[in-house]
Amino acid sequence: MAGYFELVDAPDGGYRVRMMDGSGNLMAISVTFPTKRAAVKGVEMAREIAGTGLIRDCSSNGAGTILRDRVRTVSPKDKAAAHGRKLSARAAVG
Repeated sequence: MAGYFELVDAPDGGYRVRMMDGSGNLMAISVTFPTKRAAVKGVEMAREIAGTGLIRDCSSNGAGTILRDRVRTVSPKDKAAAHGRKLSARAAVG
């Protein structure tokens, strides 16, 4: 199962987003957003960053090096093949 996002009340008011893995383990928690709408926009931004963002090693011995300079996006065709399915004609076009 894929991971998911949860909107939760922030202790100081507003909302936070928790990113969970497919087993329900906490992977990350966001900053506090003032509204649910802002939290959802934050999820949209996180999805974009996760799909295209660089990985920079800012640890004490990483010196800001880029660990992986490009994340390959998975096409619907590749995703279907990975799951042993044929892609429908509609999905192949879009």
